[in-house]
Amino acid sequence: MKLSAEQCETLDREGFLFLPDLFSAEEAAALRAALPAVFAHKGPEIVREHSGAVRTAFGVHTYSDIYWRLSRHPRLVEPAMQVLGGPVYIHQFKVNAKAAFDGDVWQWHQDYGTWSRDDLMPEPRAMNLAVFLDPVNEFNGPLMFIPRSHRRGRIEAGHDIETTSYPLWTVDNETIEQLVAEGGIVAPKGEPGAALLFHCNLVHGSAPNMSPWGRLAVYFSANRVDNAIRRFKRPDYIAHRDFAPVEPLGDDCLLVEPRRAAAAQ
Repeated sequence: MKLSAEQCETLDREGFLFLPDLFSAEEAAALRAALPAVFAHKGPEIVREHSGAVRTAFGVHTYSDIYWRLSRHPRLVEPAMQVLGGPVYIHQFKVNAKAAFDGDVWQWHQDYGTWSRDDLMPEPRAMNLAVFLDPVNEFNGPLMFIPRSHRRGRIEAGHDIETTSYPLWTVDNETIEQLVAEGGIVAPKGEPGAALLFHCNLVHGSAPNMSPWGRLAVYFSANRVDNAIRRFKRPDYIAHRDFAPVEPLGDDCLLVEPRRAAAAQ
């Protein structure tokens, strides 16, 4: 799958691109159906909120077959290669679970801020591709972007280890005020199967979920192979060590299980 010239221009200008129906309702349902087993996984990959609700399932493609297939889906891998200009590997692959009533805040941050400081990723030649697994509305903590904030480059940040159960390099309120005055705030909303592509320097965050509706999304963080991280400070289920280029599977791989022997895992 290739993005159009207009889509590439929008992504470059705004820092994000919303695709309302990248995956079908049937494909999204298959991914959603696998989550009870994913969240039952025993290991440090499952990060919980202070309340005990699941916050993030890291490295999900290593213990779930259908998410292994999604991590090699051409509708994710090929646009990542197109935008980043070369072969990519999986820097991070996770499901974020903004639980109904208990889903906590994700403070304003840039992903590259963490990847550069903690992982020594040399350049911002990486991006995120997110797929909605639940309906996302204005009430259940949608992801919020500050358009064009990626053009500021890496912004100074502080390491917040207290606000939530997950440490994060966060952008201060004064800087957020300045960025919002320039670019505003947007919060794309849509149905399961919708997707967001966004630059690793785009400032983003999400509010707590006070609604009775959960908000599940899977995130594929793609990094160019020649931009591999240099520091192995964080666990490999968070910042992966396998820098082999991802080889896409067939377009029907979520609904028709491929032969795993035919593709490098």
